[in-house]
Amino acid sequence: MRWIVLLSTCLVASVVMGADRPGGWSFATRSPVLARHGMVAAAHPLAVQIGLDVLKRGGSAVDAAIAVNAALGLMEPTSCGLGGDIYAMVWDPDARKLWGLNGSGRAPAALTIDKVPPEQDGTIPEYSPFAWTVPGCVDGWIELHRKLGRLPLGELLAPTIGYAREGVPVPQVIAGSWARSVPRFKDKPGFAEVFMPGGRAPREGEPFANPALARTLEVIAAKGRDGFYAGPVAEVLVAYSRKVGGFFSLADLANHHSEWVEPISTTYRGHTVFELPPNGQGLAALEMLNMLEGHDLRAMGRANPDLWHLLVETKKIAYEDRARYYADPAFAEVPVQGLLDKAYGARQAARVDMARAARRLEPGNPALRHGDTTFLVTADSRGQMVSLIQSNYTGFGSGYVVPELGFGIQDRGALFTLQPGHPNALAPGKRPFHTIIPAFLGKDGVPLLAFGVMGGDMQPQGHVQVLLNILDFGMNLQEAGDAPRFYHTGSSEPTGTVMEDGGILHLESGVPFEVRQELLRRGHRLQETNGIAFGGYQAIWRDPATGIYTGATESRKDGCAAGY
Repeated sequence: MRWIVLLSTCLVASVVMGADRPGGWSFATRSPVLARHGMVAAAHPLAVQIGLDVLKRGGSAVDAAIAVNAALGLMEPTSCGLGGDIYAMVWDPDARKLWGLNGSGRAPAALTIDKVPPEQDGTIPEYSPFAWTVPGCVDGWIELHRKLGRLPLGELLAPTIGYAREGVPVPQVIAGSWARSVPRFKDKPGFAEVFMPGGRAPREGEPFANPALARTLEVIAAKGRDGFYAGPVAEVLVAYSRKVGGFFSLADLANHHSEWVEPISTTYRGHTVFELPPNGQGLAALEMLNMLEGHDLRAMGRANPDLWHLLVETKKIAYEDRARYYADPAFAEVPVQGLLDKAYGARQAARVDMARAARRLEPGNPALRHGDTTFLVTADSRGQMVSLIQSNYTGFGSGYVVPELGFGIQDRGALFTLQPGHPNALAPGKRPFHTIIPAFLGKDGVPLLAFGVMGGDMQPQGHVQVLLNILDFGMNLQEAGDAPRFYHTGSSEPTGTVMEDGGILHLESGVPFEVRQELLRRGHRLQETNGIAFGGYQAIWRDPATGIYTGATESRKDGCAAGY
């Protein structure tokens, strides 16, 4: 009887939430969170609580973001940690400027293409030291803190240090991801020692402690950047690298630095959408929006197969450019302005065949002009807002874990290509193509929304779908994240692989059966996938008139949004 009541409640919520909405959508959701003084949204409730505590003590939104990210490195190691990279955008109300930080790491100086044994498809082995790049997370924290922090770094890391020593209970979604990761990583050097207490993954509700990580964080708290990129921590990391066949040197770590970059943008429905420039993939979301703005999506409606077909085919075309052009701009000429050009977007949009799914596509020809992941958002009482994303790449990254330090090493280098001459070809000191992308939405020169969607190549697709839900279909912030999504895989990639068969289309259960039937008829190949694959959305909206914050969080994750 209890389950019948719950089901009835959900069905009623679905009808109520979908009543008289543009676009013909209907699904269950929950209310967004409202607060005046500050807001945090992240993938673990205890990490959100840590961020709120920082804000209440007078910390900035940047301080809260660092504290939350540190906590997630302990509490959500299936997605992020000290061995990964970081990207962020920060709205600074004092300077009235949107800052962009690229905290991605570079390939070791000793690693060249000829040293890598390729996989059968010609790509770099993901779960190997050949995929390692220098971890950029800690340097990113230091840069953010130096520019916009208020509280001492040690105060921001202290809660996580305490949790790492005493242990923190593992929630449901993270526990599931952890268990699924064990078969892949259990035999990697150091993995079981740190992440398999008692010889297995922690179960839901069981506490997980990581005293080695606590010690590493204490060194960083005391010495800042040099606590990670020099001294004992760096020496242990390099010694581990030599032991397991890696290429890290002390010079690689010492020479790493984050880069402050200007966000790139496009306009859509009277708003401005901001992303970070390559080597990230945020440009793909902007390209998709430029291609879609000529269509009346609201009139088309979410129950119309034309909408879903259009979105998928638009994604395919934009991702061909992503495969061909996106790379480290320090090593390759990336035609950002040409790819963002509205006329180019219109030409690309005209390539969509509304009757049939494309199986193979070529990249466009823009004008050249010279000249598993965690996402979190924070906002403080002064209006500072942070959109921050941090990742090991494939869950636990490469699976190689340094036991004495309590963290694993990312495998971002797997996103290089081994094809000489390609803009994204592996080279010493080069940053690979990157998937993690924070985002902002603004209007009339004022940022309104800090948001993001986790999940590899899902991220630009997720950004676009969330924005369409808000700007075309009139959904509130929580509804925009809860609405059923599509996830298309199999596009051509910056690693050198090419789409030959149209890829695979994954649809969440809320997409109507009639839509699925028609998409199959048009040649799409549909396949089921884990719900987590559809991303992990977090968002904070600030009302420019009242200053009131609205927070929303991903219903597909363990996290929450909370304010005060």
